[in-house]
Amino acid sequence: MDPVVSWEHLSAVELTVLDRLFWSESMSRGELASLADFSRSKANTAVASLIERGLLEERGAQPSSGGRRPGTLCLSNAVGVLVGVDIGATSVDVALLAPDMTVLAHHAEAADVRNGPTQLLSRVRKVISELLALNQMDNDQVLAIGVGVPGPVAFDSGLLDHPPLMPGWERFSIRDCLGEDYSAPVFVDNDVNLMALGALWHLRRRLQNFLVVKIGTGIGCGIVCHGAVYRGNNGSAGDVGHICVDLGGPRCHCGNVGCVEAMAAGPAIARMADEAAHQGESALLSEMLATKGELTPYDVGAASSAGDAAANAIIKRAGNHIGQMLAAVVNFYNPSHVFIGGGIAATGPLFLASIRQSVYHRSLALSTRHLEIQYVPNAQKAGIIGAGVLGVQEILSRAGTR
Repeated sequence: MDPVVSWEHLSAVELTVLDRLFWSESMSRGELASLADFSRSKANTAVASLIERGLLEERGAQPSSGGRRPGTLCLSNAVGVLVGVDIGATSVDVALLAPDMTVLAHHAEAADVRNGPTQLLSRVRKVISELLALNQMDNDQVLAIGVGVPGPVAFDSGLLDHPPLMPGWERFSIRDCLGEDYSAPVFVDNDVNLMALGALWHLRRRLQNFLVVKIGTGIGCGIVCHGAVYRGNNGSAGDVGHICVDLGGPRCHCGNVGCVEAMAAGPAIARMADEAAHQGESALLSEMLATKGELTPYDVGAASSAGDAAANAIIKRAGNHIGQMLAAVVNFYNPSHVFIGGGIAATGPLFLASIRQSVYHRSLALSTRHLEIQYVPNAQKAGIIGAGVLGVQEILSRAGTR
């Protein structure tokens, strides 16, 4: 692969062409001109310039509607490779992605963000280097690096701001750390925002207003508004995990009481399972606890699948609390879809059914008349693909400011 081509000195028309092609599965020159709402000659001039510069390439051919079969335009692989890093509270995923978001290489492993940034990011840097070497790529072929983290991020600076799940990460510069190895820009965002970007990419922006709720060690929400992720004034939009659902509930790690995160996220589900096992409410959970020494939300899901009444009650309770929180958000925002993701979503269909029941019961009829509540599409890859999408979006955005 040749060195990364230049994105500098692009015209407004060229940037529009790149943006439209990036979000499309395939497109001919005629379709591009129609979608971008400018003349075919202007589109052809921009396409020719971008092909000459190595930013675009024409592949294959689409079915003919009469006459010459049109070629398919797409971003060129010569622009470089994207690096996606999805850091969760208990895991980290690293991937190399082509400009069309094809995953070229991927590595995932357990990790604990509570160990601090130095240890975890040292491992991330090593994994990126190994993936590049395995794919016979050099550091200068990295176009951009997108990083998702499980905490509030001031998007302009890329710095975490009082991340409750990430002690020791406050104001630590992930950009500077990864920038020691790569000249490529590093973009940092909340992990659920990247999941929302991944869903938006999978849907090719066909849906314009939806929510993505990630439920794991914490609970967060990615907000897609008019086809773009909405981050709010300082980057903290969507921090729904600290919406109170019970004034008499347990104290949350944020310092308040009754937050939905303290009532229904992974640690809360594990805590409820431990209580049920110790109080003799479930022979199956008691047996699991005796065998393993501790219970996880996945144990609760397995017990629920086996028909355990106590496990079912725990999952329903957690789902109802999340639905209670979401009902208020749905009434406020009126999305077309709510997508549920994160590790806890894998506990089984009862969890999703409980969320749906609570949302539909508590929300206004007009807000839910056409509302769909589903799992996140392509959930396993949504975070790392979203990281790649973030990289391309921000490269295009910055190219337009020159």
